Amino acid sequence: MKITANLMMAELEPSVAFWQRFGMELTVSIPHGEKMGFAMLAGDGAELMLQSHASASEDVPAVEAHCRTSKAVLFIEMPDFDKVLQVLGDWPVAIPQRDTFYGMREIGVMEPGGHLVVFASRIS
Repeated sequence: MKITANLMMAELEPSVAFWQRFGMELTVSIPHGEKMGFAMLAGDGAELMLQSHASASEDVPAVEAHCRTSKAVLFIEMPDFDKVLQVLGDWPVAIPQRDTFYGMREIGVMEPGGHLVVFASRIS
């Protein structure tokens, strides 16, 4: 089984740039008008799809309301927490760095599409 998140958002380009900071490669880009309507990124065994509200609504009109209101939270386990902090740089933090009772060091940020992304590493 393989599960790939497809995040819906108004505009893809800022989110594509955000994920490329983590070394993800843009593998598919489908235009919708003058902008990107769909994008697929991949790297280190992970895959992520991004789709604009306008593209999704045109493709499957029945999902329009859902695409505009649904937000996802991604929990991404990374091997090197210091590298996460380095890549994020001065990116605004939504959940300050913390060590959890379940043995993870975490930090949460909002990616440009409005989705919460929690990066975590096992505390050794």
